[in-house]
Amino acid sequence: MGYSQFKTLNSVKQTFGISIQEGDRFLPNFSPLEPSEFLSAYLHESLPIVASSGSEKARSEGIIYPILLEVRRILARQISLFSGEEFTVDEDLGLTGICDFILTRSPEVLEIESPVVVIVEAKRTDLKSGLGQCIAEMIAAQRFNQNHHTHPNPNPQISAIYGSVTNGIQWQWMRLMETTVDIDLNIYPLPPIDRILGDLVGMVRDTD
Repeated sequence: MGYSQFKTLNSVKQTFGISIQEGDRFLPNFSPLEPSEFLSAYLHESLPIVASSGSEKARSEGIIYPILLEVRRILARQISLFSGEEFTVDEDLGLTGICDFILTRSPEVLEIESPVVVIVEAKRTDLKSGLGQCIAEMIAAQRFNQNHHTHPNPNPQISAIYGSVTNGIQWQWMRLMETTVDIDLNIYPLPPIDRILGDLVGMVRDTD
């Protein structure tokens, strides 16, 4: 079953011995970022259609993927974006399966290379149902980075792994540091897009 078996917070806590801290915003107040004219026009067309759809695929393709592409553009394409990629790190622990979206600090686009810095899990509606799975994927990213520390990237050891569970119009942030996961209990709406973009770019830059 892989990542999808982690349907609750208790399941990841018991399997991996992590602690979870729920609270208010843990991210700094990153500056909002204005989207490009292209993204603004695209979301103007897609949001009314996709937001009313019950399809997770429509939300992923119509809202989430274009936003993450914009993050890559803002960062001068020095990061890579992977969508629907197999990400197997430890089959015995269930750290295997497909991740919806992965952002890496490597510009290489053919294969996932360390360091992985942000995991985004797409859900159809209820964000809470994706928290356990997203945390499992974040733990896999942390272990992947540790196991690939010989990669020529000058900064392979990333202290924080960030995660988000989103249905496209609602976003929730998480952060894994060592064995502690911080969960921001705030739900960030879209629109507006500028704060979502600012936070996503800020997460990647925070791993400098």
